[in-house]
Amino acid sequence: MEKELNKVVLSLGSNIGKRKENLALAYQYVKKYIGKIVKFSSFYENPSQGFDSNNDFMNSCIAIETTYQCREILHKIHRIEGAMGRTRTKEGYEDRIIDIDIIFYNNQIFDEDGLKVPHPKYHERDFVLIPLNELNFLKDPRQKFQA
Repeated sequence: MEKELNKVVLSLGSNIGKRKENLALAYQYVKKYIGKIVKFSSFYENPSQGFDSNNDFMNSCIAIETTYQCREILHKIHRIEGAMGRTRTKEGYEDRIIDIDIIFYNNQIFDEDGLKVPHPKYHERDFVLIPLNELNFLKDPRQKFQA
């Protein structure tokens, strides 16, 4: 029996090193370990939000199809981030080689310890909204935001 394909939107960002190359490598990891990338946005450069940094971010969004459940995707994302050299050294925001967030998972809502989907702050962030609108892949099940 074939497993059902889940539709997922991920937001990716990098503000350390060769940012576009970091995002491209993250795409490769996502394809290898999570699922098929069916759409991807342009890259957008913007200043850091929520913390002070001299390093601007490069951001994008990707739409994927996968057989994995949401929590499994989150674990795989953390492994990808670690493999790429991300270390979480403090609470809050900081410079990072890669950051991957789950924005949407099908039309489902998760409000569990360590797993909040749709991402609770995506609609406040142009660096997510602009590439998200480019995808036109999934809609927020809680609101009227077009995604």
